[in-house]
Amino acid sequence: MKPFRFGIVAGYAPDLPTWTAQAERIEDLGYDTLLATDPVGTADPFVLLGATAAVTRSLRLGTFVLADPFRDARALDWQAQTLHRQTGGRFELGLGVGRPGAEGHARQLGREFPSPGERVTRMAETIAHLKRTDDRPRLVLAGGGPKMLALAAQEADTVTFTWAPKTTEAEAESIVDRFRALAGARLPDIELGLNLMAVGEAPSPGIARWAGVDVPELAAAGAVTVLPEDPKRAAERLLRWRERWGISYVTINSGYAEPFAAIAAEARTAGG
Repeated sequence: MKPFRFGIVAGYAPDLPTWTAQAERIEDLGYDTLLATDPVGTADPFVLLGATAAVTRSLRLGTFVLADPFRDARALDWQAQTLHRQTGGRFELGLGVGRPGAEGHARQLGREFPSPGERVTRMAETIAHLKRTDDRPRLVLAGGGPKMLALAAQEADTVTFTWAPKTTEAEAESIVDRFRALAGARLPDIELGLNLMAVGEAPSPGIARWAGVDVPELAAAGAVTVLPEDPKRAAERLLRWRERWGISYVTINSGYAEPFAAIAAEARTAGG
């Protein structure tokens, strides 16, 4: 089993001092990674991650995840390689096909937003360009559909499973098993991850608006997207998932940074 890693998907910051203060806080809480969405509000994640690198020491930084349709492969390669080299290898490049609502942002950038199948094909071409050199950032691919899982099985250093909010353990196990079969001999070299939605059972209007279901209902349904608030119970669940599925990299949004830090510490103490 791989050792645990824990990361925070950074929240919106209205200005650079607020953003860098958030990065310093995440490092002080003991997290391994700080991740930027694409976009961060209306900001370019690469600009903000450069600022993150300047105010942190060992914190790894990455994108969660870049929407490939927004980007030109050559320009993306240049930006990613710059962060990779300037940070001494702390940058991890996360790629995806675009979250809900991405079409609107693509139009603002003057770019076409292709169909889902075309997006996966295009991403494969982008990855081929990025992998022309051995000295490159770690590649993190996010997805849950068959085509993205197949691509991640072939190309990813880390795969983050993106399952529906109400996904149960039985449903998650089916997805993970399918990926493990696709990865075959590559499986030992791939880090498996998941992104949580919440810790505890308190209502969250933001999550309810985005997911169409609130945290208490998810917790009551036993969804894998929500952990118990008690650090010991939550750590036991993470240890079980790592032993059962091989999932060792776990992320969550910045609103839960404090309670999740306690869970991360407990999981590391109990299982390494």
